[in-house]
Amino acid sequence: MDFPALIKELGRGARGARDLTQPQAEALFGAMLDGQVPDLELGAILIALRVKGESADEVAGFLAAMQARTAPLTAPPGARTVLLPSFNGARKQANLMPLVALLLAREGVPVLIFGRHDFDSRHSPFELLDALGLPTSASLPDAEARLAGDRLAVLPLSLLNPGLNNLMALRPRLGLRNSSHSLAKLLDPFPAGRAVRVVAVTHPEYLDSMGAALPDLTAAPGGRALLMRASEGEAYAHLRRKAHLIGFQDGQTAPLHPADTGDLDWPLSPACTPQENASFIRAILAGQALVPPRIAEQVAVLRLLATN
Repeated sequence: MDFPALIKELGRGARGARDLTQPQAEALFGAMLDGQVPDLELGAILIALRVKGESADEVAGFLAAMQARTAPLTAPPGARTVLLPSFNGARKQANLMPLVALLLAREGVPVLIFGRHDFDSRHSPFELLDALGLPTSASLPDAEARLAGDRLAVLPLSLLNPGLNNLMALRPRLGLRNSSHSLAKLLDPFPAGRAVRVVAVTHPEYLDSMGAALPDLTAAPGGRALLMRASEGEAYAHLRRKAHLIGFQDGQTAPLHPADTGDLDWPLSPACTPQENASFIRAILAGQALVPPRIAEQVAVLRLLATN
């Protein structure tokens, strides 16, 4: 592969850069995932894509390369498995992504949490999951068994897609996120139609780009996804802000907004440490504190997508 020629096309700046074709993008991202791009050229490509932004054809090519290298999992019987990516952790408020997972699992909807964590300034979601008695599976068969038995499993991204994990691990070294961070939210290790992708985005512009990609990704029979605004980068609804819950079903947008889409006056818990956060979640599960309305809405929407 002629990396200098590709960098020349990608690296001309936001206005002068040229987009790759879908086959070019698939071949390039495949080489990146396989560790076949030298460090200097890899850094140049990642920064060029960050400046230029990925086109729809590039996202489609990258996604095809990623999926081809993602370890397959056997889907548990019954409802579709909800996929909750986790890459950020808690900063100023309690991380309620595990609460969403536990509420769904309690209702019989299987949930797979997957991801990685490399933020020194945030509390790790995986330490929080450990504090809740939800350990990370050390193998794919163990995760499959937990999904079938407990309806909830946790996997490191390194087991699902080592190449993608390696690209994401470059963030501290480069100082910036790269294309892999967006692509990871679209990862699906299950047979077509057997999962619900939860795509939680931080920046409003990604609502448009992900919204453009998800109809094709859910076009197969049974295809399901939820596009939403993230809270501190995690896949749970902000407790106060206007709800942004956009469902995708068999390639079509599903009207999943609740009737009340205004802001709420709801307290935010500052319980950020894993132990404090876990205690807060346990109190909600035990009925000692109310389930926040925005979390209840998100759980209801995911249950609908998983079972219909």
